[in-house]
Amino acid sequence: MRVGIYGGTFDPPHLGHMRAAQAALDRLELDELILIPAGVPPHKGLKPDSAGAEDRLEMTRLMADGMQDGRVSVSGIELERKGKSYTADTLLRLRAERPEDEPFLLMGTDMFLTFQDWYSPETVARLAVLAPFARGEGDGVALSSHAALLERTLGARTRIVDLPKITELSSTQVRELLPQGTGSGLLWVQVWGYILRRGLYGVERDLKNLTDDELRAASWSMVLAKRLPHIKGCEEEAVRLAQRWGADERDARRAGILHDCTKYLQPEEHKALCARYGIALDPLEETAEKLLHAKTGAAVARYVFGENDAVYDAIFYHTTGRAGMSVLEKILYVADYIEPNRDFPEVAGLRRLAYEDLDAAVAAGAALAIEEMRGKNRAVHPNTLECYRTLTGEK
Repeated sequence: MRVGIYGGTFDPPHLGHMRAAQAALDRLELDELILIPAGVPPHKGLKPDSAGAEDRLEMTRLMADGMQDGRVSVSGIELERKGKSYTADTLLRLRAERPEDEPFLLMGTDMFLTFQDWYSPETVARLAVLAPFARGEGDGVALSSHAALLERTLGARTRIVDLPKITELSSTQVRELLPQGTGSGLLWVQVWGYILRRGLYGVERDLKNLTDDELRAASWSMVLAKRLPHIKGCEEEAVRLAQRWGADERDARRAGILHDCTKYLQPEEHKALCARYGIALDPLEETAEKLLHAKTGAAVARYVFGENDAVYDAIFYHTTGRAGMSVLEKILYVADYIEPNRDFPEVAGLRRLAYEDLDAAVAAGAALAIEEMRGKNRAVHPNTLECYRTLTGEK
């Protein structure tokens, strides 16, 4: 396998890193790309405002997830190893674990031009193809000349990676901009959201008073990138329905933003949050993982992000519905069904109904849920049954 190795402090990982990684995947036709945050970088010490190892690892994972390319993975191999993070040691371990791979070591221009000064450069040159990024014609000339030198002196194999879009950007610049209230646009949105939630790099926000954009980033940082189209679609649909049915548009928007924020927690994490915030689970919820994210999402909305009771209730009941739903609860319940990315046989009719008769749309959604659960020979939540019975008068 052709495997790219892309190391760095990733403090934080930014859009320049993402573009370079994508260029390497495409130009080198890699089968896999491994992003490796450095533990203790040998060429420069971590700055006082640097994020901790676990934070840098998690931000790198979020950036990799944002690429939505199954070839990209993240390794904490250098964070687990004590002492300075020498590339030679990393490559030796990877060679021992994956002897059949053909590694390509990705690096910036400056690092490549000082490669001969690295720790054990002959080991690195023996174990991997050196693949520096060229940001333009000027870089290309300098890199080609140095590649010839390294080939003569170290027997190095090289492959220059031309970047399709020049990104003059460093993590240091990003760290300097973030405390000033700028720089978030230089980051993948999930990375920015993580920084917001963790208060990294001098970013100090009251999580209970975030703007819509900030709340969106913070919420999105808690889920996988593949979920984002649905969440954004649900948010937009909830706002449209609020406009149609006279509900509070801001509440609808923020309920849509947050409704799936705990979707990817593990069952034990859901139950721990419920215990922490005094949310009692019924016997069905104890065993039905799909139902738990509504409870914990509501708790996070209220206790972490300071949302009001209307938003809390809308999220709390968005998977089951209930008897006596508020207008906002009905809107989020329906929006979750009909947002533009949904595709199932009944969705077109349900979309029309949502703007003609909201109660009928909720009842139709509940009927679909009941039919689905019974088709799978699973128990239907009592709240869903009561929701349907209340709106239709049927037993």
